[in-house]
Amino acid sequence: MSGRRIMAAEDVRRAVTRISHEIVEKHGGTDGLALVGIQRRGVPLAKRLADAIAEHDGVMLPVGALDITFYRDDLSLVAQQPIVKGTDIGFDLNGYTVVLVDDVLYTGRTIRAAMDALMDFGRPKAIRLAVMVDRGHRELPIRADHVGKNVPTSREEVVHVLVEEVDGEDGVEIARLPDGRLTGGAES
Repeated sequence: MSGRRIMAAEDVRRAVTRISHEIVEKHGGTDGLALVGIQRRGVPLAKRLADAIAEHDGVMLPVGALDITFYRDDLSLVAQQPIVKGTDIGFDLNGYTVVLVDDVLYTGRTIRAAMDALMDFGRPKAIRLAVMVDRGHRELPIRADHVGKNVPTSREEVVHVLVEEVDGEDGVEIARLPDGRLTGGAES
């Protein structure tokens, strides 16, 4: 899908740098801080945030990957045979402040599922949320602590965050949904 470009690669890079500084500032340093990316595009974004924090604070934070496929409340609507991408959290979550990282925040249902999944791996001290794009239309009382860009959208639009590691390029696009589609968003 190709749409109107609302963030170029340089905008994404600047947003990652800014969010990395915000995370450390809000936490008061890097001790007890970890990043967990939500599969699929949240994982490379979490790794980039960790790299940016290492660059400006000299500390490499633990980074994990979280697959929420079986925690979704709409699993039966998504696919008959869902694609499982895998969870890889190679550290003990207990006592950490975990920053969940995702590409798009829309209804909040993905984040709710991610929090449920995270709790199966331990009991973090706190959970925070960093997203590249917040597009509004929340259905659950969830908000992001760190946002790359707030983008007002209609439900007839879809927002795609592109990352080099998955899509071959960085950027953010917004497009109209094809006729007949009921929901729009990379995150639901």
